[in-house]
Amino acid sequence: MATFRTIRSLCRLSHQQVCSLHLSAARHEAVVISGRKLARQIRQEAKSDVEQWVSEGNRRPHLSVVLVGDNPGSHSYVLNKTKAAADVGISSETILKPADISEKELLELIDKLNNDSNVDGLLVQLPLPEHIDERKVCNAVVPGKDVDGFHVVNVGKMCLDQSTMLPATPWGVWEIIKRTGIPTLGKNVVVAGRSKNVGMPIAMLLHTDGRHERPGGDATVTISHRYTPKEQLRQHTQIADIVVAAAGIPNLITADMIKEGAAVIDVGINRVQDPVTGKPKLVGDVDFEGVKRKASFITPVPGGVGPMTVAMLMKNTIIAAKKLLPKPAALGIAAP
Repeated sequence: MATFRTIRSLCRLSHQQVCSLHLSAARHEAVVISGRKLARQIRQEAKSDVEQWVSEGNRRPHLSVVLVGDNPGSHSYVLNKTKAAADVGISSETILKPADISEKELLELIDKLNNDSNVDGLLVQLPLPEHIDERKVCNAVVPGKDVDGFHVVNVGKMCLDQSTMLPATPWGVWEIIKRTGIPTLGKNVVVAGRSKNVGMPIAMLLHTDGRHERPGGDATVTISHRYTPKEQLRQHTQIADIVVAAAGIPNLITADMIKEGAAVIDVGINRVQDPVTGKPKLVGDVDFEGVKRKASFITPVPGGVGPMTVAMLMKNTIIAAKKLLPKPAALGIAAP
């Protein structure tokens, strides 16, 4: 009889363990972070900020966008930016220039907009035609109007944990992590991609000191790039608490590379052909369907980081309008 009771107890325990495993597996399906929802929150904050600013008798913030050439992707991005500006109460203009504009002419236009007191924020949509030096153009925009955060002064201040114009996409990633409540202090992070406008700034924001003027994430960050062997990347991602994919390679990050419960932020935007419909579609750098079964949080593409980029650009335009950042002269730095 005692043996029978023992067997029955073991069966019950086994049943409970199976149920527990089933529930545990169900819980491991990742929360899909809606970048659109978070971006709407931020844009509402920006709208309230603009309304308050204007109600105090100040001029409405103005954003000027210079668009060179006829790249369809660039035209689409710029349209999204000007629509968002209108939504939050920022006035904007798009200045179209042909692809064969000379570098000298473009720099002269930037200088004119730099000196226009009615222009608060200024960005030149990238990429530019090959005959134009993008770095020279980025440095031509005065730091106080550089809402892209690409000027060498703004990049340098970001690296020194000082208040500055943060690049919109990295700032968007940082806001996703903070607003979702994903812990970073002491955590292992892998950033796949080292571009100067995305990968590098994301790594800077995540690893720098949370006690500084521009608080960072206090994480331990590993950056991978095109020369990182896939197996070595896998070794790093398998122990990472957060993986940020920003390499521009479809399916770079797969389920076997992610540990259970990791947070995965997909910054990649890749146009590929849908094998079913034969039509082009947008995908990220992450195998979304596979990875979401193991991750705790994951961002989709589209609808993840993209809307956040535009929202943070609006925030930067308001910062520029309020002139909250010191001018280069005050920093002892000569303007370009």
